[in-house]
Order: sequence, then structure tokens, then C-alpha cells
Amino acid sequence: MNPSPDYLIERAVPGQIDILVPLFDAYRVFYEQPSDPAAAQNYLQKRLTNQDSVMFLARNEDQALGFTHLYPSFTSIRMRRLWILYDLYVIPEARRQGIGRALLERARHFAQDSGAHRLELSTAKDNLPAQALYESLGYVRDQDFYFYELVL
Repeated sequence: MNPSPDYLIERAVPGQIDILVPLFDAYRVFYEQPSDPAAAQNYLQKRLTNQDSVMFLARNEDQALGFTHLYPSFTSIRMRRLWILYDLYVIPEARRQGIGRALLERARHFAQDSGAHRLELSTAKDNLPAQALYESLGYVRDQDFYFYELVL
């Protein structure tokens, strides 16, 4: 990665909602959800104002380039906090410049600094570029557990 990138990564604050909304909306559209900037704004405002999630924003002087979004959880077995890295998005024109890697590294440092036991994420089975990135950063694919969900 470039030792002096042309972007910075900072923890997002409620005052940056206007910058975050287009990124978050594009992320949702990427995952085949309808565009809804008003709902995105409401959702992000609640998450950041209530401090029930943590976002990191990558940006340069001109524009927002990407973000990662973490949600707190706990591990009963280890009796410690863990963080779920639920969202990672970089705008198409800024991809392959190390921004996703830098966002993931910032999330890792944050999780370590918070005393967390681990950082978890999931990705689509066919998202091979993301899998390669995660594995290059030391993430290990779970071989012991199946993931289940109950949509309500």
C-alpha cells in the first residue's frame, strides 16, 4: 500500500451523515436493494447518534471513497466483546487502490483497542476478490460452524 495515501480514514460522526448517505445507499443498491437515501439517512443517523455502531469513512479532499460499518456483540464463551464487520464498501472508481484493505486494518486496530476477542465478517460464496482480501489480512474461514438465519 502507498505509504502516504491520498485519502484519510476517520471514525464517522453524526455530522458526516450527508457524506455517508450516498455511499451507504450505493452499497445497498449493490446488494440489489432499492435506492432509498431518506431511509439510509434515518438509519445512519440513529446508529451514529445512539452509538450502537461504529463506522469508518475513507475520503480525500473531494469525496467520500468508502466505509466500513461495525456492530458490537459479545462472546459468552470468552466473556468478551466482539465486533461484527457487517459492511465494507468502496466506490467503483476508487477500488484496487488499497482503500478496502486500509478500512479493514482500521477496523482491526479499533477492535483490538476496544479489548475485543475477535472481529467477524461474512461474505458471499462467490465474492472471490473479497475472500482473497480477507484471507490476505489473516481472516480464517470457519470450518466448524454453519451459519443459520431466521428472517422475521
